[in-house]
Amino acid sequence: MKSPILGSAYVARSVNAAANRMVNLFPEVVPEAGMEPAYLQRCPGLKLQATVGTGPIRGLWAHQTRGEDYYVVSGFEVYKMTSLNGTPVKLGDVTGTGPVSIADNGTQIFFACNPDAFIYDESNDTFSQITDPDFPGAVTVGYLDGYFVFNEPDSQKIWVTQLYDGFQVDPLDFASAEGSPDGVVGILVDHRECWVFGTDSTEVWYNAGGADFPLAPIQGAFNEIGCAAPHSIAKMDNTVFWLGADARGQGIIYRATGYTAQRISTHAVEWRIQSYLDMSDAVGYTYQQDGHAFYVLSFPSANETWVYDAATGAWHQRSSYSAQAASEGGFDQLAFYNDAFYTASFVNPSSSSGEFTRHRSNCQCNFQGNIVVGDYANGNVYTLDLNTYDDNGIAQRWLRAWRAIPPGQNTLLRTAHHFLQIEFESGVGLSEGLGADPQVMLRWSDDGGHTWSNEHWVSMGKIGATGTRALWRRLGMTLKLRDRVYEVSGSDPVPVYVMGAELLMTGTRA
Repeated sequence: MKSPILGSAYVARSVNAAANRMVNLFPEVVPEAGMEPAYLQRCPGLKLQATVGTGPIRGLWAHQTRGEDYYVVSGFEVYKMTSLNGTPVKLGDVTGTGPVSIADNGTQIFFACNPDAFIYDESNDTFSQITDPDFPGAVTVGYLDGYFVFNEPDSQKIWVTQLYDGFQVDPLDFASAEGSPDGVVGILVDHRECWVFGTDSTEVWYNAGGADFPLAPIQGAFNEIGCAAPHSIAKMDNTVFWLGADARGQGIIYRATGYTAQRISTHAVEWRIQSYLDMSDAVGYTYQQDGHAFYVLSFPSANETWVYDAATGAWHQRSSYSAQAASEGGFDQLAFYNDAFYTASFVNPSSSSGEFTRHRSNCQCNFQGNIVVGDYANGNVYTLDLNTYDDNGIAQRWLRAWRAIPPGQNTLLRTAHHFLQIEFESGVGLSEGLGADPQVMLRWSDDGGHTWSNEHWVSMGKIGATGTRALWRRLGMTLKLRDRVYEVSGSDPVPVYVMGAELLMTGTRA
């Protein structure tokens, strides 16, 4: 029987109902003539390109006009990078500690640090703070038809600078969001339109060429869904994504369909997000790789990262791995699928353990065809590389948990599981060292995902051993709920492709 290992992340409030976890794996649909209709593949690793300042990396920006350099906000400093892994050139200092919103007009690059803002002028190679007495501060910034557009902190106001001069701000060049009395959280410019996100509503403005203030709201481009986190707003796939909020609640993730908000998060993702003590610090970015368009949303205070793939509509978790000393008691067999499930520890043969944390990437830019990301904890700048299988030398652990029996087919009879075979692309071992004989670990739960067995290890095949079968035998009887959840994981630095799983079992009695 086919065991439904393919799919996406869906861990419900009741793990007995659904316990499908997916970490550092994502599905790709095979449209025709494939072994299965889809397969799972490993998420990209982090390939170190440069260490820029002391960090954290608060913002990245690739020059949209020339494309020959990119800019890094590292801690309180701003650097120019003239090549992917070249020597950082410091431009100046900034303020604040949170994410930095960045835009450019072809000559000037505007850094919104909430509330202060700074501009690097490439025409004369100067970096300085905006000191115009009429500048009210900026949370987020965008570029529209020669203007820098930004929102004033803790207000309903959006502002524009003078044409092609971010240093100059007219005291009358502002307007208030008109559709609702809520405050403006952040803005984003997309398709020459300015999306204005409030706490409970969103409206879209355009350049109407007004004499007093150039922007005006588009009639009918208003909806009563706001934004819970200003830096969750990002654009991708010809539309806009954000973490939503309104007068009735918060924690749903949306994408825009025209000017309408379309829910893309699942109940499982929403339950998890709404359990966080704070979601206002969420940081989102987008990138495209191999035709997949990913919206990456990290929650710093919750230490978790969720990723939506617009190509498949599927969710997965993207995680880094934090090594820790092994506890004296070894493997914890009571790793619950609630909070402990999301930070479950593992012990490997070298007696080290660790836990999943938020992904180390904090922001992104596309520089000369490379997906560049910055580290949230230090000054490292990486590329997301599908041919790199670790995070700058730290093991990248992947994990998939799924119900053994397809939905609707569990008869609630006790069953004997004779063997489970997972169809990996085998023979991917390295020539020597770690990964020379890559291992896969299996464990299972017979009570819906509350308690777990020990780990059982098999090989994915040494280099060239393409006939290796990842097969586990004599897996015992189901107990308690007459149900079983399997979990497979690994961390060796090798490619991982999962085509399916085959389970042989027989029923016994009630």
